[in-house]
Amino acid sequence: MLRRHMARWVLPLLLLVPLWAQAASVDNLRLWAAPDHSRLVFDLSSPASANVFTLEDPRRLVIDVANSELNADVSRLDLSESAIEKVRTGVRNGSDLRVVLELSRAIEPRHFSLAPNEQYGHRLVVDLEYPGESAVEDPIDPIESKIREQEIAAERAQKEAVAKGRDPSTVSPPRQAAQPHPKRDIIIAVDAGHGGEDPGAIGPSGTREKDVVLEMAKRMARLINATQGFKAVLIRDGDYYVGLRQRTRIAREQKADFFVSLHADAFNSPRPHGSSVFALSQSGATSETAKWLAASENRSDLVGGVDGNLSLDDKDEVLRGVLLDLTMTATLNDSLTIGGRVLDRMGRINELHKPRVEQAGFVVLKSPDIPSLLVETGFISNPEEERKLQQGGYQQRMVESIFGGVRAHFQRNPPPASLLAWQRDQGRGGAGDEYRIQPGDTLSEIAARHNVPVGRLRQANELNGDVIRVGQVLRIPSS
Repeated sequence: MLRRHMARWVLPLLLLVPLWAQAASVDNLRLWAAPDHSRLVFDLSSPASANVFTLEDPRRLVIDVANSELNADVSRLDLSESAIEKVRTGVRNGSDLRVVLELSRAIEPRHFSLAPNEQYGHRLVVDLEYPGESAVEDPIDPIESKIREQEIAAERAQKEAVAKGRDPSTVSPPRQAAQPHPKRDIIIAVDAGHGGEDPGAIGPSGTREKDVVLEMAKRMARLINATQGFKAVLIRDGDYYVGLRQRTRIAREQKADFFVSLHADAFNSPRPHGSSVFALSQSGATSETAKWLAASENRSDLVGGVDGNLSLDDKDEVLRGVLLDLTMTATLNDSLTIGGRVLDRMGRINELHKPRVEQAGFVVLKSPDIPSLLVETGFISNPEEERKLQQGGYQQRMVESIFGGVRAHFQRNPPPASLLAWQRDQGRGGAGDEYRIQPGDTLSEIAARHNVPVGRLRQANELNGDVIRVGQVLRIPSS
């Protein structure tokens, strides 16, 4: 009797032991190369812990995956444009997988595991970050960057004064001597959504959103760079993933005046169609569709693989209270204004999904100081619009309409130190010197300093009163 009871328990235990001892299988390896990092992804059959460390002379990165075996062909990895020169594999301690990456440059490794989602199973992600490298291949010119820093610092100082209940005209950092107009370019950050292991939405015939929007972003960048007074910064220029908050961080590092994120919409039905423009909502989304889309896009960080514990600097954590409200209100107003211009022009290229600029909580729009839009160029889940999105002619017309709306806004409202502002001021006529307004300046003080009557100064600059802005360039008429 006792023997029968023992057999009843021993058999389940014998069945469970092989499951406990079974090694995780590395079924595939994928490599993505970006300007500032490379990402190696291990697709696993089950969770596995890893130990990652570097060795010198020669440079190597060692990845020990516990209780795992390799069932993938590492020779098929495309190592071009990455820091990896060669991949070697072997067995360690009888049951662990050892992967050794021979490196061409110094790197800083980071690794984390990701749970399964709707597109992938268990993953081990190893990032090889390149110290000191920029995420963009053609960063903003240092001189223009300094000019933008001065503009931003002056605007922030005035907002802080307002937030503290002080008169903003009393804010007067050290004054700079009058200089020729900087004539800087207006910087437009163009973000191609998704990328790398995150394909985005996939159309009925297999078109991937990440591919379509990258091509459109490159077309838009070429258009911007061919336009006098503008410069494009591509957030990503290849097939690799960039974290959502990192996208706005790059735009801020490059001192962007405007940020636009390009996407191709999708729904669980092929019927929805049309293009959309989204700005940030401070109090929630304007429709259930907008809410669903915001959650869908924001989840892409889980697909792309950004560790939840990763600390990223964001001005949201610094700006507080009234200061944040002032900044966000001005930025959002600009976003909505530009969005209206963009939507009007997009409606000439494709039907609109909604006749107004919608608002939702997209993470990539949460930059408090850069006007930002997310543009859904069409529904890739709609067969007809999927075909359009594949066509170069449609892509070109779409990016021309988007940039046309952006350009129209900045032609009417050019940043004070920009070439467009200088061209506008030149068109006012009249000879004389120029003076760029510094914090603390008043119109009467500038007039006295240049020995010019205030009335003549107003007339030369078409001013209706004495209100002037920091960074604004005044024409000083001959005395």
